[in-house]
Amino acid sequence: MPRDIAPELEERVAALNERYRHHGATAVLEKALEDEDVGDIALVSSFGAESVALLHLVSVIDKQTPVLFIDTEMLFPETLTYQSELAVKLKLGNLKVVRARLDDQLNRDPDGTLHQRDTDACCALRKTEPLQRALAPFDGWITGRKRYQGGKRASLDFFEAEAGTGRIKVNPLAYWTNQDVQDYIAENRLPRHPLVAQGYPSIGCWPCTSKVAEGEDPRAGRWRGEEKEECGIHFVDGKIVRGPLPVAC
Repeated sequence: MPRDIAPELEERVAALNERYRHHGATAVLEKALEDEDVGDIALVSSFGAESVALLHLVSVIDKQTPVLFIDTEMLFPETLTYQSELAVKLKLGNLKVVRARLDDQLNRDPDGTLHQRDTDACCALRKTEPLQRALAPFDGWITGRKRYQGGKRASLDFFEAEAGTGRIKVNPLAYWTNQDVQDYIAENRLPRHPLVAQGYPSIGCWPCTSKVAEGEDPRAGRWRGEEKEECGIHFVDGKIVRGPLPVAC
């Protein structure tokens, strides 16, 4: 693990992975929400293309689970509508919309064109920093990351230590395949993000998301033409990660 992760946290994460290594996604999520070794956690959701599966799992287990939705104020109108409708349908009782501070926007992006000059700076302003403030009261957070997404995520565990913050990340869908996700959505008759049918298998802010052609990687439409694969909400050694994530555990 990275050097700035406390040994106590390393041991706790290792013990959690051993304790739940034979469990499925639902059991891991259910246990994580009540396990003292995990602590108080929130689900962070983009309400994107695959988000409904994990949101539904949480709603079945505990509708009062804190759900953090980052509104960058540059999202597709379809995403905002989908978020509102899904929150009602799933009866999410503890949803918090997270946004950048107004003074930060006025100081760093007064005309709303920062994304045209520096996408990393825009993501930091509108996503990373607001999320870190929102996560401050929590001991960890639930992500929708999965092994099939490739790169170093291919060895992802259910639990990992987040370097630089002391928090635990919970990845209940780590072992799900893409087909597992699609089957779950279909079997539970869950509404899909309307942009998926229009050629957007991965959905972020509208200025930095384009349609994906047949045969392209699903994330090819994100920051097209740039050497950038992540918005920066994941950290290693206290630093924003811009590419595939190293797995801490």
